Amino acid sequence: MEQLGFEGMPRRLYPCTPTRLSTWVDCARRYRMSYLDRPAPPKGPPWAHNSLGASVHNALAGWWRLHRRNRTVTAAGDLLDAGWLSDGFADAEQSAVHRRRCREMVESYVSTLDPAAEPVGVERMVATRTDVIAVSGRIDRLDDRRTTGNLPGELVVVDYKTGSYQPTVDDARTSLALALYALAAGRVLRRPCRRVELHHLPTSNVLAWEHTPQSLSRHLGRAEDIAAECADADERFKAGPAPWSSVDEIFPPRPGPGCGWCDYRGQCPEGAAAAPQRKPWDGLGAGAAEWSVS
Repeated sequence: MEQLGFEGMPRRLYPCTPTRLSTWVDCARRYRMSYLDRPAPPKGPPWAHNSLGASVHNALAGWWRLHRRNRTVTAAGDLLDAGWLSDGFADAEQSAVHRRRCREMVESYVSTLDPAAEPVGVERMVATRTDVIAVSGRIDRLDDRRTTGNLPGELVVVDYKTGSYQPTVDDARTSLALALYALAAGRVLRRPCRRVELHHLPTSNVLAWEHTPQSLSRHLGRAEDIAAECADADERFKAGPAPWSSVDEIFPPRPGPGCGWCDYRGQCPEGAAAAPQRKPWDGLGAGAAEWSVS
């Protein structure tokens, strides 16, 4: 059924990414600052854990883009060194320590891979739409798990994790992003795609979940419900001007321990009161939460 917006006009599809939807769920105020405020509020300093995660992701993507004969363990480590991002580290020594650790981690992971098992996509953009949303996102790696000879098998969504938090199978099962990627990849390539995997490089663990059409449909329905809330809030914001008290009613903060990690903590009194400011390199410590990019 076609949704109606203001004055009975058909409502446009809501364009979104899984990150945009999860930001709304986590904190509506952070959503507003990230996607609606213009000019955008200033962010805090860069995070070292994000630099680490991006460095590892870029190295693995670059390794798969090499010619097959050049996909060696050493090549993966060299790519990590060449593309290392040092933003957010306390100093050059701390950066160097983690660069060496990540080189070992990347080389250990690559040693378990078959260089000849060509992925369907690396950093692959996929998108799909329904009557409500147009959702898109980037998959770390999309595998083709052949089962018989050269016949194409099922597609598998692979997501790299580099943080100290050790994900579980339940994290793979409940991930809205992975489910949407699987759904979009299956539709774009017109092949079955129901398996999603979290590859946790620090522990070499692979956490997998096999979705059913029903579970993918439930995730999609949840995404549509979240998107409908976002679209309504966006329209109310853009229809302004309104007093800030009204804006905060539409986009209330959700203060909690995670506020210490928020890029907009300096612009949010409630967040500043809820948790102490984290140092840019705090996410590197043992036992820190999963803050690395995925």
